Amino acid sequence: MARIKPQALLQQSKKKKAPRSISVTTIGLYSVVTVVMVFFLFATYRHWSQRSIVQPEEGTSNFQVEDDFSDSKKSDIPRYAIFNTSKGLITVELYKEGSPEVVDEFIDVCQKGHFKGMLFQRVVKHFVIQGGDSDNHSVIEDWTSREKHYNQLEKRLKHEAFMLGTSNTKHEKDGFDIFITTAPIPDLNAKLNVFGRVIKGEDIVQEIEEVDTDEHYRPKSRIGIIDVTLKQNI
Repeated sequence: MARIKPQALLQQSKKKKAPRSISVTTIGLYSVVTVVMVFFLFATYRHWSQRSIVQPEEGTSNFQVEDDFSDSKKSDIPRYAIFNTSKGLITVELYKEGSPEVVDEFIDVCQKGHFKGMLFQRVVKHFVIQGGDSDNHSVIEDWTSREKHYNQLEKRLKHEAFMLGTSNTKHEKDGFDIFITTAPIPDLNAKLNVFGRVIKGEDIVQEIEEVDTDEHYRPKSRIGIIDVTLKQNI
């Protein structure tokens, strides 16, 4: 039997114990997979973090659009009415916040031309002028029957002059009448739905107030409203 030299045994032992080498291709493949996984995780994190920020902003934007739309609708509502009468122009500020339903009804009948050619049916000096429904005498008769008593009441109980109102009874078809006070009236709210105030043309109201009337407070000459113009600003 042939003997193996010590150098040969040493070389065989080293070959068995030496670790197996990893190819360059395998290392490159692992590196690519690692990079792809890291990129995917980073992209996912960035996507969800941006989405959590954008959602509140979008919600805020939607609410802002709704608020802007609501504000635009409010701004479209006329705030003033200009009565073109046979004596001149009377400008009235409408009390939308205080009498929303009455103002809405007033605007509606204005747009339908309800006041065109309407006459002032009653003129009570130092009280009111009335335009519209000639059959609605209750307000005028009640006020005039207590005129002396009103003059004795304290001023603090009375409303200001040049207020615009309509009778607080239910308005039938084409029954929207108007009253413009020419003096403070104590129980104004009990008789009228006040929905505006004359801010320009008080002299025209006083000129109408001074016309000659019969015993039923009807003007002897025809005085009326030519038309009414609604405006948002003046």
